Amino acid sequence: MSKQFKIDIYADGADFNEMRQVFQYGFVDGFTTNPSLMKKAGVNNYLSFAQKVVAEFPAVPISFEVFSNDFLNMEKEAKIISALGENVFVKIPILTINNQSTKPLIAQLSRQGIAINVTAVTTIEQVQAAISAFAKGSSNIISIFVGRLADTGINPKNFVKKSAQLCQKYPEAKLLWASTREVQNVYEAAANNVDIITVPPNILSKLRQVGKTAEQVSLDTVQGFAADIKQLGFSILD
Repeated sequence: MSKQFKIDIYADGADFNEMRQVFQYGFVDGFTTNPSLMKKAGVNNYLSFAQKVVAEFPAVPISFEVFSNDFLNMEKEAKIISALGENVFVKIPILTINNQSTKPLIAQLSRQGIAINVTAVTTIEQVQAAISAFAKGSSNIISIFVGRLADTGINPKNFVKKSAQLCQKYPEAKLLWASTREVQNVYEAAANNVDIITVPPNILSKLRQVGKTAEQVSLDTVQGFAADIKQLGFSILD
């Protein structure tokens, strides 16, 4: 856990060079990926990418997501992903694209000793379903998509609070704040006893500015304007 931020901070992305860069910041405790991030980063071979990431970061938690939507193939993929390393969590969406709960699959995988990151969770009922599926003594993550809820106009405050209270009762479940939108979310998550927050690189970069005074922010802003004005190369008065 980051002493500075009082919460575990995972980097959210699938650009290998970017992952290496943000890890150098010194406060990144793990990584999460997903199919959309892989598409954005131009990943063209899932297993090669995953193997490369695990080899580079063998000592921190890393989450990789299954691609299939039927339980049989999801299970096969989960076993392949899990075998990549002891630090690997397999991301299983709480629902299939047909709105079918994956609780039975989660329970089955958990009994097999696979560490799971249950993703795309947006309701307290889904949190409860995931917790009830975890095998006793197992190690898992529940990723609640706080930012995506807020994007719809829903206030996620009570959802976060209740989810954290539930997870604190079960050592098998750590709660992760996903779809982070701003630096302040890191402090909100920590204040609500969330265990982990996953943060995109652009916000990780902003976290490096934490500690600046308001006056310094003002000075940095006008100095930035001045630098851009110089590069523009023209004048209002000419």
